Amino acid sequence: MSEQVHGTAAFAWYALRTKHQHEKSVTNVLAEKGFEVLCPTYAEVHRWKDRKKEVTLPLFPGYLFFANGLERKVDLLSTPGVCAIVSFGNTPALVPQSEIEAIQLAMLSSRVMGPHPFLKEGDRVRLRSGPLAGIEGILQKRKDGYRLVLSIELLGRSVAVEVEQSDIHRGLN
Repeated sequence: MSEQVHGTAAFAWYALRTKHQHEKSVTNVLAEKGFEVLCPTYAEVHRWKDRKKEVTLPLFPGYLFFANGLERKVDLLSTPGVCAIVSFGNTPALVPQSEIEAIQLAMLSSRVMGPHPFLKEGDRVRLRSGPLAGIEGILQKRKDGYRLVLSIELLGRSVAVEVEQSDIHRGLN
């Protein structure tokens, strides 16, 4: 299946760029070819006028992960739907094992998960909900959660307020 999960075995993980909506078919073909592949998915309910249906979508649209197998580069790149191995220059980019394991653990946890805008510490964000909705500040990550840093430029002073991750919105529009 496309959502293969492994225990503590060490793998060198890489990312593949796929054509739009080809993640599942590429995953299946590569698995048939003997590659260790991971295409994390999530469930979402799509509604139409006359019905609704739960669909399974890739967590990382346009990407999937494979372990080892770089020696079979031709097999990878000749697979229908594969665009490229994600690389820095001509060197395939290694995906940290810890990041893959975190995704695998989240998949095994049976918790609801879905895509989220990529946020990093220092990003300017706006709270979209909660008691502080509409306030803008700079995102700060702590062990125990997130804080929004609010500043008074004139005084050269700042305060940090704890916020829920679900309230954070990257765009300032």
